[in-house]
Amino acid sequence: MKTNTAFSLLAAASFALSGATFAAGAKTYQVTGMVVEMTGSKITVQKGTEKLEIDLDPTIKATGDVKVGAIVTITYVMSATKVQGSAAATTETTPAAPSPAPTP
Repeated sequence: MKTNTAFSLLAAASFALSGATFAAGAKTYQVTGMVVEMTGSKITVQKGTEKLEIDLDPTIKATGDVKVGAIVTITYVMSATKVQGSAAATTETTPAAPSPAPTP
């Protein structure tokens, strides 16, 4: 395989991943595109007009020639760092107070 097309990265989305994520059965995704920026902790890939910025897991294993301008395939999972419900979803319903007995 050509080094500029044969590359696989295990990545996180801006948010650290652990082995437990994979054990839990998180869905994996892939994107193939050109590297437009790369640092020690993130990679930015352009696919068409869309740019995807992905944080790299510190334990990542990269193969092939990974540098700006190279075509790469990244395998990643999505991971949430915060989940916030709306106020309406978090309110509790309280049972209605019994109405007073009618007066005779």
